[in-house]
Amino acid sequence: MVKDIVIKSIDSKSARKIVELYHYSGKSTQNSQIHFGAFLNDRLEGVMQFGPSIDKRRMADNLGVGFNETLELNRMAFSDRLPKNSESRSLAIGLKILKKTYPHLRVIVSFADACQCGDGTIYRASGFKLHSYKINKSLLKMPDGTIVADKALNNSIFKNGKRGTAIAKEAGAKPIEGYQMKYLYFFDKELEKKFSFVDFKNIPENVRMYKGKKRASSKDSVASGFQSEEGGAIPTDALHTEGE
Repeated sequence: MVKDIVIKSIDSKSARKIVELYHYSGKSTQNSQIHFGAFLNDRLEGVMQFGPSIDKRRMADNLGVGFNETLELNRMAFSDRLPKNSESRSLAIGLKILKKTYPHLRVIVSFADACQCGDGTIYRASGFKLHSYKINKSLLKMPDGTIVADKALNNSIFKNGKRGTAIAKEAGAKPIEGYQMKYLYFFDKELEKKFSFVDFKNIPENVRMYKGKKRASSKDSVASGFQSEEGGAIPTDALHTEGE
């Protein structure tokens, strides 16, 4: 049963192994610093990884907090062997542990990748609020079918005065169709009052996706059931609500 799941800290090696097995990207993140494991019958079946954002200065400035006052949920990956609602329950417990262990934290950030995964059902059920969304431009599908983030390309490739993204697009790389969504969870409720949020019920139907496919209806998108919708998308630039 879902109440039998135990959440506790684990080492980065164990977390990375689970993420590589069960996360849709198949990749862990190098900047994760805090790793929680979800155990059922003493067997590690899920992982949540938290760490600073890649551009932590920009993220902190956007949120109006200090560097050490925010973390990003980098990865969330769970085995199909876990019972229904495991993700939301585990995330809720993980957030309670963070609040108790790191009382200086004010806000947690996460990104939902509606191009390849889902639109954040688990986050909404766990108390996160949808801050913003935008059409994806940062996740590129390469000619060989691999998916890469423009940040990774720009950090690793530079040739003839051109950044990696420009080189990749010239070779045929194109943004994946879909949306990127930014969610926030506040420990500091006074800080939360300074933000405006998007009512998920009012966003366009074509933004509501699961594993890169449009949901059949808005009812499906806000259903209480939690499919294996892994969290922690590849971090993107600051997001803005479509039309702003």
